Amino acid sequence: MNRRYHTIIFDFDYTLADSSRGVAECINFALKNLDLLEASYKDICRTIGLSLTDTFAELAGIENFVRSKEFTRLFTKRADEVMTAGTVMYKTVPPVIDKLKKRGIKPGIVSTKFRYRIQEILKRENMLENFDVIIGGEDVLRHKPDPEGLLKAWERMNNKSLQTLYIGDSIIDAETAQRAGLPFLAVLTGVTNREAFRSYKVEGFIGDLSCLEEWLSGN
Repeated sequence: MNRRYHTIIFDFDYTLADSSRGVAECINFALKNLDLLEASYKDICRTIGLSLTDTFAELAGIENFVRSKEFTRLFTKRADEVMTAGTVMYKTVPPVIDKLKKRGIKPGIVSTKFRYRIQEILKRENMLENFDVIIGGEDVLRHKPDPEGLLKAWERMNNKSLQTLYIGDSIIDAETAQRAGLPFLAVLTGVTNREAFRSYKVEGFIGDLSCLEEWLSGN
């Protein structure tokens, strides 16, 4: 079976790139400056993909708008200094995106990460022009798993059929796709294992993006 999609939208963190070291540094910089206990790298990795407000609540156990706003400010301040350098694009990404475009498939990105940050990283990798649309955290009022960003990307790419696929690494991504009414493919390059997706509709699983072309061909 040949799976035909005109558009493929990707999550960013743990799907196209690993920014966990940079994220960990920025989170602990913010927590330390708020006189809070620093978080372990393992615990931080489990929050990647959440909004900064939800990350603060998860790691600090504090649901306080004023403090979470200051956490976001401090995180962003440090991220402007270290995040781009601390993010590693997966080596599988450039050839995969190139093959998709040769097949006439439009690639896009939807992430809670700031769009300008994603653009900086893609520019460094000479890949900024390879994506038809990028929706980041500053482009929406409601972050994933709310489908606002995914639906916005879908509309901007002028593809209002279900021939659009969303690819991500977490159950947050799976829920986002489900709420948007779009098919979802799980890539297992993050910290979420296959069993965690049992409650969600998933079209399939791939170990990393190098397996995408084979999956699309139905092999």
